[in-house]
Amino acid sequence: MILVESDVSGEWDCRGDWPALADRTVRAAVAASGFSKLSASETAFEVSVKFASDDEVRALNAAWRAKDEPTNVLSFPMIEPALIGTIAGGGGGGEALLGDVILAFGVCAREAAEKGVEIETHAAHLIVHGTLHLLGYDHETGDADAETMEKIERHALAAIGISDPYPAEEVQT
Repeated sequence: MILVESDVSGEWDCRGDWPALADRTVRAAVAASGFSKLSASETAFEVSVKFASDDEVRALNAAWRAKDEPTNVLSFPMIEPALIGTIAGGGGGGEALLGDVILAFGVCAREAAEKGVEIETHAAHLIVHGTLHLLGYDHETGDADAETMEKIERHALAAIGISDPYPAEEVQT
């Protein structure tokens, strides 16, 4: 089973039902991934989604990635991806923390405006993206991995009624 805990603070507070968005998008990401069996597992797999300020994300990004700037989303996995299936198949129930996904309000709002989409739509994409990182997907390891991750993101977002966030590539003539 999938459990989603949310923490909403600062500018995010009065702008939408962020816990419901987090729950819906984390579940969609897991269902679209190679880890869809987690939803039916007796073990409760928890994902924590934090809707934070740019300052908070900047501090985390500086501390953990040596990048002294805010970024749109950070993911902090708590389980090695190779162990997720073993834990899910253990049959003993219990709870396992997959990890934390943290979004920066200002960066998310700016990117949404630049893309011409609602902040909820962009936040959903970032939550799906961050959840896939918790599951071991990594777009920075090569083009094939990036394509795999984007395909899963498209599928997860389509499942919750959000259109493709990646612009169609222009055809070279």
